[in-house]
Amino acid sequence: MVAAGLLLSAALVAFGRPDTGLAEATGDPLKLTNGFYVDPGSAAAAYVRLHPEDTELASKIAGQASARWFGTWSGDVKAAVAAYTMAADRADKLPVLVADNLPGGPCGVGGGAATEAAYRAWIAGLSDGIGVRPAVVVLEPDALARLDCFPPAEWDGRIAMLKYAVGLLAVKNVNTWVYLDAGNVASGDAKEIARRLRLADVGKVRGFALNTANYFTTSESVSRGTAILQALGGGSHFIVDTSRNGNGSDGSSCNPPARKLGTPPAKSTSPVDLTLWLRTPGESDGLCGQTPTLPTRTFSPLLAHHLITGT
Repeated sequence: MVAAGLLLSAALVAFGRPDTGLAEATGDPLKLTNGFYVDPGSAAAAYVRLHPEDTELASKIAGQASARWFGTWSGDVKAAVAAYTMAADRADKLPVLVADNLPGGPCGVGGGAATEAAYRAWIAGLSDGIGVRPAVVVLEPDALARLDCFPPAEWDGRIAMLKYAVGLLAVKNVNTWVYLDAGNVASGDAKEIARRLRLADVGKVRGFALNTANYFTTSESVSRGTAILQALGGGSHFIVDTSRNGNGSDGSSCNPPARKLGTPPAKSTSPVDLTLWLRTPGESDGLCGQTPTLPTRTFSPLLAHHLITGT
């Protein structure tokens, strides 16, 4: 135990934190940081640097903390994640990451790691990039909620990849809260989602995430999360994406009109840990809705201002 403590203490120093002993390894990233990290590398921030006259977008979107997504586009994921979390650590802020790289994408639309082995190597790189620094990680949006998109023969393999990711992050990233994505209000029976969460070992991590990159209201999501918790038998927590849920959902999840910014990221009350912006407002959901020619995650000031005004 003494040797393990010395190793962890040394690791904390290596990652830029003072050597104050094991007290730093609280397992609670909120206690190790002072607020959420506002990503200077977000697409909204990049737009504002080119358009400083857009002060409304600067304050209401670019100046708010939102998650950074990591996938095949991230290149060397260990290096990319290390750079992101180190920058947040230097600022004494809590970074939020979304891991989005399961083979085949969330619903068989393509993308993601090429093989199961490649995914395991990739998630190990993401874990190494975080190390003992404080962070929040949302794991694989729609992977459980849209499992039915894949042939049943592939389900066990996909669950196994999630279990591997959960187990790895739970052991190696002691100051990270990990949340398995659990879909949204419209993702079918809450008991079935709870069953899938159990299969993916949700009990080893902090909990699950709801409404990722979607539009359902916070109250709807809290009701949904409570139902999932009841089906799990308690013992878990959840977070809600409030980035674009100010006007609720019109049934579409792809650049719908008349949606609005939700409440800024904040610590919440149990069983909701946090309300977060898991999608940067203004980023496209895909080739659809108000911007049918704009690829996924591409920033649009048009979409951003529609979300600011709610029109």
